[in-house]
Amino acid sequence: MKVLILCTGNSCRSQMAHGFLQSFDKDLQVYSAGTEASGKLNQNAVQVMNEIGIDISTHTSDSVEKFLNEKWDYVITVCGGANEACPAFIGDVKHRLHIGFDDPSHAVGSDEFIMSEFHRVRDEIKGGFYKFYTENIK
Repeated sequence: MKVLILCTGNSCRSQMAHGFLQSFDKDLQVYSAGTEASGKLNQNAVQVMNEIGIDISTHTSDSVEKFLNEKWDYVITVCGGANEACPAFIGDVKHRLHIGFDDPSHAVGSDEFIMSEFHRVRDEIKGGFYKFYTENIK
């Protein structure tokens, strides 16, 4: 089973989703990419995943173009709010899904508030991707 998780920057939400899905099933081939890949991981995302024992620090922020010529069982977009456009994937895909989440990297306020947003979104991603996993893969 081969899954691509797609968003815009590939630095935060898609990386957390990638980490969770891989943790649910080591045999899955999970990748993540962005239409405008930032080239780096959001360090708050790395931190909140480490807090629960999932290390995403070795992931890379890759452009979706790297994956266009491959075949996918699932391509899942994770971008959220109404003002944010989800990228389209034009490759060979059996199933396309959208599981949207707010972008915690846009949170503004105290350090405590910003980290609370990363924790909230991390937990939402875990729930959303566990539901996807149990309903579609397991």
